[in-house]
Amino acid sequence: MMAKIKAGLLSLRDLFATAWWIFLIAGVGFVIAFQFVEPAPPRHVIMTSGGDSGAYYHFAKRYEAILARAGITLEVRTSEGSVQNLERLRSGEAQIGFIQGGVVEQPDDADIDQEPENYGLLSLGSVFYEPVWVFYRGKTIDRLSDLQGKRIAIGQEGSGIRQLAQRLLEDNEVDFKANTLPISGLDAAEELQQGRIDAAFIIAAEHAPVVQVLLRSPGVKLMNFSQSFAYERRYPFLTRLTMPKGVADLVRDLPPEDTRVLAPTASLVVSEDLHPALQNLLLQAARQVHGKPGFFQTANEFPAYMDAMLPLSSEADRFFKSGPPFLQRYLPFWLAVLVDRLIVLLVPVIALLIPLMRVAPALYSWRVRSKVFRCYGELKFLEDDLKNHYDPARLEEYRSRLDTLDEEAAVLHVPLGYTDLVYTLREHVNLVRRILDKKERGA
Repeated sequence: MMAKIKAGLLSLRDLFATAWWIFLIAGVGFVIAFQFVEPAPPRHVIMTSGGDSGAYYHFAKRYEAILARAGITLEVRTSEGSVQNLERLRSGEAQIGFIQGGVVEQPDDADIDQEPENYGLLSLGSVFYEPVWVFYRGKTIDRLSDLQGKRIAIGQEGSGIRQLAQRLLEDNEVDFKANTLPISGLDAAEELQQGRIDAAFIIAAEHAPVVQVLLRSPGVKLMNFSQSFAYERRYPFLTRLTMPKGVADLVRDLPPEDTRVLAPTASLVVSEDLHPALQNLLLQAARQVHGKPGFFQTANEFPAYMDAMLPLSSEADRFFKSGPPFLQRYLPFWLAVLVDRLIVLLVPVIALLIPLMRVAPALYSWRVRSKVFRCYGELKFLEDDLKNHYDPARLEEYRSRLDTLDEEAAVLHVPLGYTDLVYTLREHVNLVRRILDKKERGA
């Protein structure tokens, strides 16, 4: 038993002595391939949303539940809105967030075909419309310039609606500082119902309580943007939408006529260094959360790259063209990530080993045979010496050399598949010994 183990160890030693350079090359290939393997995705990421009563926060909590099923902890942090979300993303305080269209402004001299500046951030695409509702009291108005001199609620500091309202009002030559109040949401709705303000900018989904309340409030009207085409041309981040007559309430026929509203889209924005696997997971969650039809959107309209305020992530670009990665379609998230990393790591190494392993058997065979061939070299030299330079006085020397060769052949350690070489060598040693015997008798 020990002899078999010893023979096996010797064979392994021969194999390593023959193929050490193959292991070295494979090791170097492994190290090089490892440089291109993405590290495992983090298990904890931070998402900045919005107020805890707003749509951003509501959607973020749904993302949290979806990512939790994949083993990812999504920490949702409330904020004042898109402006604060953008600040957190730029500072690295959060890695994921919702940003309202128009909040990230590109330089005025930017070429229309030029890639937008990314500020260290990437877009995973727009995920839903954020209609801009302008509710007001009094006589019918259809232009923002008609709000001059009125008291207007435009949202809190740090909110996306405040920044957008300021831009729109100033472009309509409405005195922003003199006419606006930092009131938002249901507080703005109450102030408008009580007549303490004249108008309110609201940005929310069509099902949001503040929108539903104001649509049904006596004396409160929804502005129909008569210049909606002009706004869509002037502000690329705005989309012209039509709210059909009666869609909010068929019985009360609300709204009472087809109403044109403007809507930026909310984009799902991530840090540019967020792990690609997490980006794909977020896109799958976005399709699940935002892919249903609504007042203004069709089924599977979102996510989509509709607002070019930030460059589109390469992962999102592939997702929109071909869907989720192949492995993530059929395997649990972490298993898909592990297999994907192993493929990146092992495929180049295997591709390198295949030609090397084809050479290795020939080298191994040559190394084993060379042990036998060295003995054959000495045996051939001895045979030539006997035939051409036989000297009876050296008889003992001849016999000693043959005995030495026979002993060397007997102790050669070769794999079982090559033992025939050893026995053949020993037969040839005996053949030369018979030649020696004949020489001795002849002498």
